[in-house]
Amino acid sequence: MSDIICVTNRRLCHGEFLSRIEEIAACRPAAILLREKDLSEETYERLAGQVIKLCQKYDVPCILHSFLRAAKNLQADKIHLPLPLLRATTKKERAAFRMLGASCHSIEEAKEAKRLGCTYITAGHIFATDCKKTIPPRGVDFLKSVCDSVSIPVYAIGGICGENIEAVRCAGAAGACVMSGPMQCKNGKEYFLTTFHDKNGAY
Repeated sequence: MSDIICVTNRRLCHGEFLSRIEEIAACRPAAILLREKDLSEETYERLAGQVIKLCQKYDVPCILHSFLRAAKNLQADKIHLPLPLLRATTKKERAAFRMLGASCHSIEEAKEAKRLGCTYITAGHIFATDCKKTIPPRGVDFLKSVCDSVSIPVYAIGGICGENIEAVRCAGAAGACVMSGPMQCKNGKEYFLTTFHDKNGAY
């Protein structure tokens, strides 16, 4: 079973976006996180409806991002929220989701997300990454501290690749989030198998 969540970024995508989504979904990652938060909510909702159908075709969870109204309109039960947005939600709004995640950057934030009902969190950024060149990575020791501080799954994010995925797993993380690799690789299946395959058959 895969422990890799694919985070989308259509601006990085090589080729037609929905074709790439289907190629990724066919590789059966742990989930696809549709992060296109620069879109208007209406446009995001239309795109999300298409992505959800592709994910359902391959029995892959589709996690929406940020847009609560779009998620409600689509009857989606999985969403990821930046922590400020999570804090602004009501208990009733949070309870509508079977899978609720948040982005955390400290142990305190991880504990807060857990208190607010999150079923998983992302922690980062763990390794150096082009999208945060000016911010030092927090490292594996930070990741381990976060994993030890909460009882929900923690997914590492930021600079994850084949060379460091085992360090992420050994730190206690449930898995990792990747963006540029799946968006830009030439062949999705080859990318997952060669980059994240381990002795247990996970990728």
